[in-house]
Amino acid sequence: MKEFLEIYEENKEKIDYFIQESLKNIGKLSSHKRYNFAQLFNIFPSLELVYIVNKETKIQISDDIYKHKTDSKGKDKDRSYLITKLEFKDNNFAFSRPYISSATRSNCITVSVKEGEEIIFLDFRLDILLEKLNLIELHKPFHSITKAFYMFVGISMITLATITILFSLYDFIYYLIVKQDIQLELMFKPIIALTLGIAIFDLAKTILEQEVFFKSYSKNSRVETKMITKFLITIIIALSIEALIVVFKIAINDYDKMINALYLITGVSFILIALSIFIYFTKRK
Repeated sequence: MKEFLEIYEENKEKIDYFIQESLKNIGKLSSHKRYNFAQLFNIFPSLELVYIVNKETKIQISDDIYKHKTDSKGKDKDRSYLITKLEFKDNNFAFSRPYISSATRSNCITVSVKEGEEIIFLDFRLDILLEKLNLIELHKPFHSITKAFYMFVGISMITLATITILFSLYDFIYYLIVKQDIQLELMFKPIIALTLGIAIFDLAKTILEQEVFFKSYSKNSRVETKMITKFLITIIIALSIEALIVVFKIAINDYDKMINALYLITGVSFILIALSIFIYFTKRK
């Protein structure tokens, strides 16, 4: 909902102009009453509800007209609370702010057109309207498939992260209590497993948030940058711990192989430098 509102507010003037000019080109809307505004529903896929209110009495004089049905529940209701909020322009058009429709339970905007003694209200579903204007990418069948896939992958990653953490803790406790054989390397292994588990879990959480539970329909570079940065920072921490273990092991056993530890630390440093450059250019942009 928040994303739709932001996109609508950024393009409000263009959207309002598009709807207004399209309705003008159709001609008088009242001439479509006899056909329950069928032509309007065909022209505007985002149009989901039409009803008519008397300008003087402020009483709804028509049924609630949907694309494939009509409903008489709204007829003869007092709509004065709606009309008092309208700010008609010189061309007899008024546009509402986005809201959740009590009739359809969807996010919509209402366009009011004054014709003679009548005011015609047209509710446009916001997400479909933005899609048809190519402001968002929305394809429900494809979205359902990708949503299911991302959910499966995200849950699988969380499960594997949990198993990795539990196994490392079990291994540590087993050596600590049963074998009573504690070494320096053994102390660091759970830390590495926990760090990698956090990295995997954080990546899975971001995937589920962005692609499943709070689906993003437009490209958001800030979210992608944040996800990449957090994941790489966690990996750098894990590699740094591993490099520290290698230094300790070589210093104790094979001091002549210390160059290998240097290679590993140098590689971690290059990753850190690359991440710093990436963050710098991202913030600069």
